Amino acid sequence: MGKMKIWYDEEGDYLELGFGKKKGYMKDIGNDMWERIEEGKVTGISILNFKKRLKKGKSEVKLPLEVSFKEVAR
Repeated sequence: MGKMKIWYDEEGDYLELGFGKKKGYMKDIGNDMWERIEEGKVTGISILNFKKRLKKGKSEVKLPLEVSFKEVAR
């Protein structure tokens, strides 16, 4: 799948996490979050108002999806 890319726009409070570079589309999954779909597979997620979701003293945000990773031989 490749390296994960993380991009954050502080002014817009917008976070993107993802893999892949192929043509795809964004699917609205509600609550200011979107999945990036490429060839029928979820390859990323975007979150608007990311910092606002962080509760005071916590550094995690619960997402409405499950992710699994597989180790790749180098």
